[in-house]
Amino acid sequence: MNGNIATIFNFFAVECHWAVAEKAVSCCPNPGIMKKVLISGLIAGAVLTVISYGGLFLSIRFFPSLFEEYNNPLFHSDGSRDVLFYTHALVISMALSWVWERFKSLFKGNNVLRGLEFGLVYAVVALLPVMWITFASMDVTLLMVGSWFLYGCIQAVVAGVLFARINP
Repeated sequence: MNGNIATIFNFFAVECHWAVAEKAVSCCPNPGIMKKVLISGLIAGAVLTVISYGGLFLSIRFFPSLFEEYNNPLFHSDGSRDVLFYTHALVISMALSWVWERFKSLFKGNNVLRGLEFGLVYAVVALLPVMWITFASMDVTLLMVGSWFLYGCIQAVVAGVLFARINP
C-alpha cells in the first residue's frame, strides 16, 4: 500500500509532459505550482481530518437518532477497506487543491468569500448529483443524505478558505 501512495505522490510532485504535434507541451509549466497544490492539499487534509473526527463525535453526541440509522447491513464492512474511510479527508483535500489551483482566479473577494463560493460551487457541481443518485439508488433516508451533503459542503468551504489563504 505504501508503494502505491508513494507512486501517487510522485505523480503529483513531478512535472509531467505530453508530446503534442511533435512539440513537448507541459501540463505543469511551473513545478512550484505542484508544490503549492501538494502543500495546501496536505494542510487542508490534516485540518479536515481533525474537523471531521471532531464533528463526528459531536454529531453522535447531539444527534444520536441520526446515527442509529447506520445500524443497517448496508453500512457494515468486513474491515478490509477501513483505511479508505480514514483517508477520505486527505483524498478530497488533494482533489480540491488541484481544482482550486485550476479555477482560483474565478473567485473574487476576501478569503472567506472565496472559500465560501468555492465550497458552494463544488456542492452544486459535484455533491448534489452524487447525493441525488445515492438517494435514488440506495435505501437511505433523506435526512442521512442531507447530512452527507451538509458535511461535504462544510469540508469544501473549509478547504476553500484554507486554499485562499495558503495559495491565493
